[in-house]
Amino acid sequence: MEPLDRELDEGTLELPSEPMMLNMGPSHPAMHGTVRIVLELSGEMINKADVQIGYLHRAFEKMCERGTWTQVFPYIDRLNYVSPMLNNVAFALAVEKMLGVTVPERCQYYRVILGELARICDHMICSGAMCMELGAFTPFLYFARAREIIWEMFEEETGARVTHSFGRVGGMANAPTKFFKDMVRTSVPRVLELVAEGEKLLLKNRIFLDRLEGVGIMSKEDALALGWTGVCLRATGVPYDVRKAHPYMVYDRMQFEVPVGTTGDNYDRFMCRQEEIRQSARIIDQALAQMPDEGPINIDDPRIMLPQKNEVYSTIEATIQHFKIVMEGIKVPAGECYSYTEAGNGELGFYMVSDGSGTPYRIRIRPPCFATTQGLQQLITGLMIPDVVPTFGSLNMIGGECDH
Repeated sequence: MEPLDRELDEGTLELPSEPMMLNMGPSHPAMHGTVRIVLELSGEMINKADVQIGYLHRAFEKMCERGTWTQVFPYIDRLNYVSPMLNNVAFALAVEKMLGVTVPERCQYYRVILGELARICDHMICSGAMCMELGAFTPFLYFARAREIIWEMFEEETGARVTHSFGRVGGMANAPTKFFKDMVRTSVPRVLELVAEGEKLLLKNRIFLDRLEGVGIMSKEDALALGWTGVCLRATGVPYDVRKAHPYMVYDRMQFEVPVGTTGDNYDRFMCRQEEIRQSARIIDQALAQMPDEGPINIDDPRIMLPQKNEVYSTIEATIQHFKIVMEGIKVPAGECYSYTEAGNGELGFYMVSDGSGTPYRIRIRPPCFATTQGLQQLITGLMIPDVVPTFGSLNMIGGECDH
């Protein structure tokens, strides 16, 4: 037997070690259900990260190419199910661009207001979910209550709380309700109060700040190289916002600021979203003041615009019009176009090709989440395992559009 006090070399005492592989996701609460990350770890430090998407692939583009232009809207809703109204408007604008038509001014204001409400909802859910994943459950309840107020407004206007399918090529499914303006003017301040209450619980919390500040940093050069847009790009200090850079609808008449960050870390992404909520409220106030109370919502062209449901059920003309648009499709002139708007996560683009028939020949989407998710590997390499949770949460990856 060897004596216990035998002298050994220091190297002999070290235990042999090698990097450990860890599989996070795709079924993991912090992965939002659809992303897999294969991590190579040294202790808790991340040496390498392989981010894999595609677990929610729905063949969105091919489904669109099997239906008529009008039948695409329910698929569009489910690209970003947190702010589907912004997707509705983006697709309608793209088809209208190919048709060479412009919706009435009242409809443009209506779309802006509904879209900004959807943007507020999108940002609140991202911030609330990220807080909850860090253990701050109470602020999530404040943000969820504020989202409930917005969903109630959407339900009143569209008849649906989550996926609305309310957009139409040439307008909207219905005109604003009689109490639309009063309802929004009353509800938005209450939403802002709840957002402020939630922030009070977070912005002086040392644990919350330590998990965000200086974590998950992306430089503006790398963000541009990766094709980032939206809040994630603006958090790095690049003031690119499609509503400012390339105004569409009536955004050129609105006064609002584009919040930007300085370091591009988790904290900057969080704060940019919070400030954009307030800027969206500013836009809503101005749009409500400028929006005409009377006037048409839809273009007056029976070849493009679906008739009202009550007319479909009561007149043969509207029944035939509805049948031809749904079954044969709107005859979009042959050609191609790229149309883009500022969605909840950044530049949402649609590249479309029409062969002149009632069915899209080709639809290609440019989802903002796809570009931001491909930067996740760079963000988390060199960090610790717990840093994956807030960093991934701050990107606001939406599987429906990322895995299109």
